Amino acid sequence: MAEPETIRRADFRVFRAIPTRWLDNDVYGHVNNVVYYSYFDTAVTGHLVESGVLDYQNAPVFGIVVETKCSFLKELAFPDIVEAGLRIARLGNSSVRYEIALFREGDPEPAAFGYFIHVYVDRESRRPVRIPDHVRAVMAPLVA
Repeated sequence: MAEPETIRRADFRVFRAIPTRWLDNDVYGHVNNVVYYSYFDTAVTGHLVESGVLDYQNAPVFGIVVETKCSFLKELAFPDIVEAGLRIARLGNSSVRYEIALFREGDPEPAAFGYFIHVYVDRESRRPVRIPDHVRAVMAPLVA
């Protein structure tokens, strides 16, 4: 994973605007650390759904999160708009490593940087399987 201080907006292939909510803030007046992971998940899942490759109710194969990490670099707080940058650092046979940077709207430096690793599994057996070709076709342009 790249060092957080070297992360730039230009390093990411797609962006998603995510409005913060009042309830995202904690007693310290900033977005609580656990909420950052929901922003990561929104960036990844939103892209897959909008690309037409994730039908989470019926798909025979889907990705499950097996590893995560988040480095917190700057505070976010309501009513910030978060711009979540998404790229793929590694596309393997059954796994994919998404890297996500969260930027305050218009800020060139990230507020947070991290990753999700998904392993694709069969719905019934929950055993790892090859990422389907139609899903790979959507992922390929995101590979950094």
